[in-house]
Amino acid sequence: MTQVFHPAMNPFSKVSILGAFGLLALAGWLIDQWYRSLYMTQVNVVRTQPVQFSHEHHTSGLGIDCRYCHTSVETSSFAGIPATEVCMNCHTLIWNDSPKLEPVRESFRTGKSLVWTRVHDVPDYVYFNHSVHVAKGVGCAECHGRIDQMPLTWRTHTLYMEWCLDCHRHPEEHVRPRDQVFNMAWTRPADEPDLGKQLVEQNHVEKMIHCSTCHR
Repeated sequence: MTQVFHPAMNPFSKVSILGAFGLLALAGWLIDQWYRSLYMTQVNVVRTQPVQFSHEHHTSGLGIDCRYCHTSVETSSFAGIPATEVCMNCHTLIWNDSPKLEPVRESFRTGKSLVWTRVHDVPDYVYFNHSVHVAKGVGCAECHGRIDQMPLTWRTHTLYMEWCLDCHRHPEEHVRPRDQVFNMAWTRPADEPDLGKQLVEQNHVEKMIHCSTCHR
């Protein structure tokens, strides 16, 4: 049978095949990098809000407990965003003429809620329950980072499924005593290396990694 291609084309065909595989690998790497980029994950990116609210000022500075504003975090699937009336409990007397707080006063006068931009937001097809995590001893800082040190709020974790699964597979590394859940500065005692395992057993924490746990 007559040879269709000249033997000199053999190196070219090999290079072309290897180049095609190389381009596919490069494309896969670029897609992965894009998927994990700040643009996609919003990690360390400050979101625009109607009011420049500072968790650092209100929690670290004034000592306001998380639950004063996020009233349903212990009893509901959602933490809750404080109503304007909660803000005005203080700001009718403090900074009551500040231009920065005019949107809050306008909301109070009109009864129209402020439209906040959610920073920690999972997709609609993901089920997440704040009260369960709080009851099991998962501290606020595990998901939200040191929000008490944030003058403006940003995300510290990707909230991707692999991040959630890492915690679900190794809960002993992420739980703390229940009375320390809202203590942002809490650290695991160095002289209690088995504390995590003890808390997992004590609080009946299960390694729930089945798909239906979050995808219902």
